[in-house]
Amino acid sequence: QLQASGGGLVQAGGSLRLSCEASGRTLTAYAINWFRQAPGKEREFVVGARLSGGVTRYADFVKGRSTFSRDNTKNTVYLQMNSLKPEDTAVYYCAASRRLITSTLTDPNFYDYWGQGTVVTVSS
Repeated sequence: QLQASGGGLVQAGGSLRLSCEASGRTLTAYAINWFRQAPGKEREFVVGARLSGGVTRYADFVKGRSTFSRDNTKNTVYLQMNSLKPEDTAVYYCAASRRLITSTLTDPNFYDYWGQGTVVTVSS
């Protein structure tokens, strides 16, 4: 089970840190990455990496203002987002997979478990 938290209402230019805690499974056995879905839009990849090796990939729209990290001792992954923009408004989901390769990293169809999402609202 994945539990996402940390969303909220923030003004443009502000920051938020999202957390995703994995229970019932060991974090080190899964790649756990972040997606988001804005109203009326498809779910899109935000940031993540394969389980074994590989560079962390950031979507262009968050590159340079977000940081992805993992704490295996807490079974938790984080997404620190800075310089938030109104267009960042969305439900943010964490998702887990054991079968990712580089070409499928950003495809939500290759993720097996999803958190319930946490709402981020950025006001202008």
